[in-house]
Amino acid sequence: MTSATITTREITYTAKDGSRLIGYFAAPTSQTPVAGILVSPEWWGRNEYTEQRARELAEHGYAALAIDMYGDKKVTTTSSQAYEWMMQTFEDPETIVTRATAALETLAAQDEVNSNTLGAIGFCYGGKVILDLARSGAPIQAVATFHANLSPKSPAQEGQVKAEILVLHGELDSMVTLDDVANFREEMYAAKVEHDVIVFENAKHGFSNPLADERAKANNVDLGYNAEAEKQGLAAMYKLLDRHFKTQ
Repeated sequence: MTSATITTREITYTAKDGSRLIGYFAAPTSQTPVAGILVSPEWWGRNEYTEQRARELAEHGYAALAIDMYGDKKVTTTSSQAYEWMMQTFEDPETIVTRATAALETLAAQDEVNSNTLGAIGFCYGGKVILDLARSGAPIQAVATFHANLSPKSPAQEGQVKAEILVLHGELDSMVTLDDVANFREEMYAAKVEHDVIVFENAKHGFSNPLADERAKANNVDLGYNAEAEKQGLAAMYKLLDRHFKTQ
């Protein structure tokens, strides 16, 4: 597939909690507004990996905003620092949804975006961010998560979640267990949320990120890249997004 011409820029926005956030926006060069997709990063912050995923979405015809959850686009490659920043967003139970909502509103306000067609993808911690945003009743139609933390701030209520949810999970994930996946399914069934879970064999936490092995070694954490799971996961994600947002 030939890559479409894309444009990228940084966008500074402020959440209701006062945090100054800096997103990375990528969009195809198009005369008509297109569907907008949030890209929520792993606990490392809004790094080059997240920006790459935003550019890929733009090449596929979507406008994408790689979001900043920590403020001032802080990033790290050290797990202890990532953990500290992530835990700060858990201190107030509203922080995650407040900051993700600000990002969604910022995305919807861009000229390149059709504000009636919005979706979101997230990786690890970013998957939790997107799931909690969906649980809050945000106006998003499709959500895909990769090796996400599935535990809710509060369980989804029937009629609240507007999105169809796709969870992409590694069978060997030691951070999010298959019991966690089963609990998530129960939560979705109880709330009557359209959802699907794909479990990839021989895949660990972080399977979609080619730098996972390097990060695992440097930080002594149980991560692992799996090229086949990454490929299949991205294909499933684009299938979901295309079904919701691309008219044939």
